[in-house]
Amino acid sequence: MEDPAASPRGLPTLVGHVVRRLLHILENRVGLLSVELQEERDRLLRDVLLALGVAVFGLLACLSLTAALVLLLSAYSPVQILLVLAAVYAVAAGGLAWCLMRRVRAWESLSASLQQLRKDRESLDRLLP
Repeated sequence: MEDPAASPRGLPTLVGHVVRRLLHILENRVGLLSVELQEERDRLLRDVLLALGVAVFGLLACLSLTAALVLLLSAYSPVQILLVLAAVYAVAAGGLAWCLMRRVRAWESLSASLQQLRKDRESLDRLLP
């Protein structure tokens, strides 16, 4: 029997199959990337809106607490009470900022697409010498 890759018509057919396969793989990867970008955008929008809500209501709660404590303890020293509360709020803000920075550093965008592209590269590395 004759090897199809060795015949003159077999090589262009083989190249056509390889090119079509590569285009199909590329199409799948671009589709995956598009879905991941949409998911990241939606996640980011939800997180920003949630953080905004937390910030607004947290600020309102802190203002109310501050006013209540100053009124409650006004017999002592309102200035000292405000300074202590400001220190407590500053420590809380610092802790939250630290948590936020840790999350931002650990964030991996498009991890599934990158992982799939790594698998594709490893497969090609095994196939090609």
